[in-house]
Amino acid sequence: MQTDTLLIKDFPQDERPRERFVLNGPQSLSNHELIAILLRTGTKDESVLQLANRLITHFEGLRLLKDASLDEITAIKGIGSAKAIQLLAAVEIGRRISTLTYDDRYTIRSPEDGANYVMHDMRFLSQEHFVCLYLNTKNQVLHKKTIFIGSLNASIVHPREVFKEAFRRSAASIICIHNHPSGDPTPSREDIEVTKRLAESGKIIGIEVLDHLIIGENKFVSLKEKGYL
Repeated sequence: MQTDTLLIKDFPQDERPRERFVLNGPQSLSNHELIAILLRTGTKDESVLQLANRLITHFEGLRLLKDASLDEITAIKGIGSAKAIQLLAAVEIGRRISTLTYDDRYTIRSPEDGANYVMHDMRFLSQEHFVCLYLNTKNQVLHKKTIFIGSLNASIVHPREVFKEAFRRSAASIICIHNHPSGDPTPSREDIEVTKRLAESGKIIGIEVLDHLIIGENKFVSLKEKGYL
């Protein structure tokens, strides 16, 4: 019967895959060490690293392991269904990541494109939401983030919060968006001040604010089209 008694923590610290992962990054680990992190524990007869190495050897590397079935993995002594499912889940995540393409991302070519991207979610909100779309060099949406909720005020919308996410996502440009719960997208003085402040900050750090859209009831206003950007 399998007993999980040998853990990764039983090894000297400089030999533990998890600690080396943190210190040196995942690229510093071998295939069997990465597998060991997923397996977590060994058996009464062998360490988790030995078990992982035996698994890799059995499948002659990752190429055959990626196509292995649940039954084929659980047929290996020391690997039950829980461990096998963890491995297969990791393989499936890797498979899905490898099929991602930029073509799947929404491209914004006009203010209408930006408004259409958020209209359904924002037109009925009962409070003002200030949202940023972070775009790559092809104007494809990398990320959408709500920066704050509440009445728009130049003292509240700090450029630091807006551009921090842009750096994190390696964004080339930003589109700012907020809604008017009244349904009337006419820009206020505060809307214009916030827009100019963010645009000036973007010029300094090299991340362009392409537009600031105000969402109303099935209609919108582009501050770029109004000449404020």
